[in-house]
Amino acid sequence: MNEADIEPLARGGGYRCSLCDVRMPNSPTLNEHVKGKKHQKLLSVRNTRKSQQEKSVFVSGFQKGTSNLEITDYFQNFGPVASVIMDKDKGLYAIVEMESGKEVEKVLSIPRHSMNGQKLRVKRREYKEFKYIPKKKQDPGEKQFIDFEELSQALCQAIDVDEQLKKLLEIFEFTDNERMLRKLIVSLLQEVFSEFFPGCKILPFGSSVNAFDIHGCDMDLFLDLENTKTYQANANAAVETEGDTDIKRETQSESESEESILSDIDLKTSTTPEILELVATVLQKCVPGVHKVQAVTTARLPVVKFIHKESGLEGDISINNRLAVRNTMFLQLCASLDPRVRPLVYAIRHWAKLKHLAGNPFGGGSLMNNYAVTLLVVFFLQNRTPPILPTVNDLKEHAGEEDQCIIDGWDCSFPSDRSKIEVNTNTETLCVLLAEFYKFYAEFDYAGTVISLKDGKVHVVTDFIGPDSDKKIRLGPINIQDPFELSHNVSGNINERTAQRFKRQLDEACKYCRSLQYQRKSNKGKVWGIVRLFQPLSSTDCSPAPSPGADHSTGKEMSQGENLINIPFKLSCLSEQTRKRLHGSPDFREIWFDKVCHAVHYVMESILKCSCANTEENNIQINDAKITSSNGAKNIEEEINFGVKRPSLAEEKAEASSAKRAKTDTIEAPLYQGEVTWHCAVWSRVWIGRRKVRRQLRYRTNESDSGDCTVISSLETEGKVTEAILQQQEENGDKSSPLITFKFNAFLVGGNEDTRTLIRVTPIQECTLYIEFFHFLESFVPKMVEKCIEKSDEML
Repeated sequence: MNEADIEPLARGGGYRCSLCDVRMPNSPTLNEHVKGKKHQKLLSVRNTRKSQQEKSVFVSGFQKGTSNLEITDYFQNFGPVASVIMDKDKGLYAIVEMESGKEVEKVLSIPRHSMNGQKLRVKRREYKEFKYIPKKKQDPGEKQFIDFEELSQALCQAIDVDEQLKKLLEIFEFTDNERMLRKLIVSLLQEVFSEFFPGCKILPFGSSVNAFDIHGCDMDLFLDLENTKTYQANANAAVETEGDTDIKRETQSESESEESILSDIDLKTSTTPEILELVATVLQKCVPGVHKVQAVTTARLPVVKFIHKESGLEGDISINNRLAVRNTMFLQLCASLDPRVRPLVYAIRHWAKLKHLAGNPFGGGSLMNNYAVTLLVVFFLQNRTPPILPTVNDLKEHAGEEDQCIIDGWDCSFPSDRSKIEVNTNTETLCVLLAEFYKFYAEFDYAGTVISLKDGKVHVVTDFIGPDSDKKIRLGPINIQDPFELSHNVSGNINERTAQRFKRQLDEACKYCRSLQYQRKSNKGKVWGIVRLFQPLSSTDCSPAPSPGADHSTGKEMSQGENLINIPFKLSCLSEQTRKRLHGSPDFREIWFDKVCHAVHYVMESILKCSCANTEENNIQINDAKITSSNGAKNIEEEINFGVKRPSLAEEKAEASSAKRAKTDTIEAPLYQGEVTWHCAVWSRVWIGRRKVRRQLRYRTNESDSGDCTVISSLETEGKVTEAILQQQEENGDKSSPLITFKFNAFLVGGNEDTRTLIRVTPIQECTLYIEFFHFLESFVPKMVEKCIEKSDEML
């Protein structure tokens, strides 16, 4: 054992092998590792490299184009030459390895070397410490990926932003050889599968063929078995015909090659996993050059994965994805209608990937997939003035009889001949369109709307919670309706955190695109144009925490001493009954805001035991809150007493219409010009030690004598936690005056911004505990408000 390679670890114990870059927990494991193949092989490689370095010299100064043989002939004058390694790129130097170190000393003893009239520079080869670098498993989606420095050099040489965008397209799109390779693979699969599944079709879809291909992207393939099912049904019917021996003999002869496959399985009655297992068997045993075949039958979209060994391309074969093939043809049509579409999509998809907003749908978790990002671009181009791309409804009007297409009950008709579609008259440059894209989506209400490419408009979410079957869509923080499968939200996997990061990155990109650095080429050699948009984020930059004095939604600095709590609109918090009441209602934001205000007051007063009092502006007195509105003033006279029915919206509006209009100061010009104001005070440190007290309460509940341990709701638990903390602190401190006094101002933001409630918290008196208390409220209040709304809907 070479002790220099073994390092004892101070923290946690164990050992580390610096040669293999491996950690071992104890001595027996260490001994096994040292005797193992990997360690012994690396020892051998290191010794060989060291011996080669000791027997080698570095040579330069010879004429360019000098051959390996000429150098060998010269140095053989000093002894046998083991090898000569030439500089492959420029041919400016060589490393000459002699048979032993004695020959090296002879070479170095000569003060001057000359070959073919050129003075040679000869020196001992520098010793480099051997370091094991494990082979990185390359993601096929990252093949031929250009890093930021290379991309920057290539794009900064362009004349303007338009040329940069076109250059980006050239860098990432397939070469002719890549396209030819994929066609050959599809042809190979088609030939093999036709032998086992007569009449089947292998149809590529997705990034490989939708006009937005990128180096190394996966091959998505759809195995169409409809003709095969018909063939099998006809063959079975013919075989069962009584007395017709000729047909029987003919059918058996025709199906002899498929007997091992189709005779053992009925395609019409077999399950998807059973068919995919069959497909995997054919791939593995009968398709040359294919390996690592795996049937993934438990995924949302079951597929068979494989890798083409020679090219390293990864592929997926599915059998129930006909809509995806049609979507691919739709994107092909969009790309063919205007030359600006492709460069714009490539730029925005690359930006979304580098900002950790989009990625592989199978491994990206809550990230957008490329299809969703592409649809965002298409929808944006549908909304230019004049439009650059037509809506899906417009395309259907131009579809002829031969273009009619119904898949799984969805109308997927559009013309295959683009000459039927009118040429757009929009003349905006790519530079302008990219900047306008970021501006368009930075000022977008994601939570409260659904993006529809069908008619090129946004619809409020309440339009999609009714009884209509084609509108039952999974709603989330970002809602993009598939252009044909109207019940599918292509961004339905996005969570709140990713949506907030998406909004934040849009804001930053929008701000940058207004600068001269984006619009003009730098004369000082600095990066400019779209290059700055592509600076990759580090892992710590994925979700930076907003500063305490900043507006969490826009990043704008608030005045000193003010902080904002952000409560996003979540339709999922509302009960099915409330959703039905909201169906088609244009006032759903006001209803949501009203519920949030009641919930906030309940959380502050009933759960955290703060005192909350209304202010006395406009001579309006109410018990728990005051609302001033540009539409008038309305009172909320009941607290959130679960089970007590609140006044209807019609009653509140009738009351508001008779009140005097009041002017109020609001932030961000909210859609609903309403403000709820409380003056609050907290008397004890109810935010200290809540986790510990919560654990103690749960333990006592589990150890109760009743034997029937009822699950306590979060609201009830948190109320009990506060009471326990107050009991612990009642003997400590002066309770004659509150610890912190502050003001709550709640505003509704929506329409041109994400629908949400912003609560501005302002301390009335200077207090060192205020910031500590606010950071607790910042995370506690939104969670409890959500629970509060859910509970109130259940009781109502």
